[in-house]
Amino acid sequence: LLRLFLSLISACSTYKTCDTCVPNAKCLWCFTTNNCTEYPVSWLLPPASVCQLSQARWGVCWLNFEALIITLAVVGGTILISIIACCCCCCCKRSRSGHDRDEERFARRREEIKQRSEERKVERKARHDEIRRKYGLMGDSDHPYSKFENE
Repeated sequence: LLRLFLSLISACSTYKTCDTCVPNAKCLWCFTTNNCTEYPVSWLLPPASVCQLSQARWGVCWLNFEALIITLAVVGGTILISIIACCCCCCCKRSRSGHDRDEERFARRREEIKQRSEERKVERKARHDEIRRKYGLMGDSDHPYSKFENE
């Protein structure tokens, strides 16, 4: 138990190979100097004075820090774009269904207005025909020029 505790708190400089250094999360292996150093937790990325990003290894020996950063950025960006696209699709679908309902309501209203207009047109024609009959303006309606023949 004491040995395990000492290995957890041991200094990173005691590790001599990349395979023994990088499994410890607080250690960073630098291929330029071939040594294991403590990861500078005060910095998000290790500064060039500690090790160049292309030569630094953390977590696994086969992936350098630059590739790790690029990979994480691409994966994070893809996830972010996917979430935004899903949100946009959901919002558009909701607004489209609302748009369809509005369109349907407007179509019904247009049809009602058109129907009332037709009813008024029929009523107006009936009134005009009644006035024409009253004053004798409606004669033989077999042909449209019957009114002019009497003159």
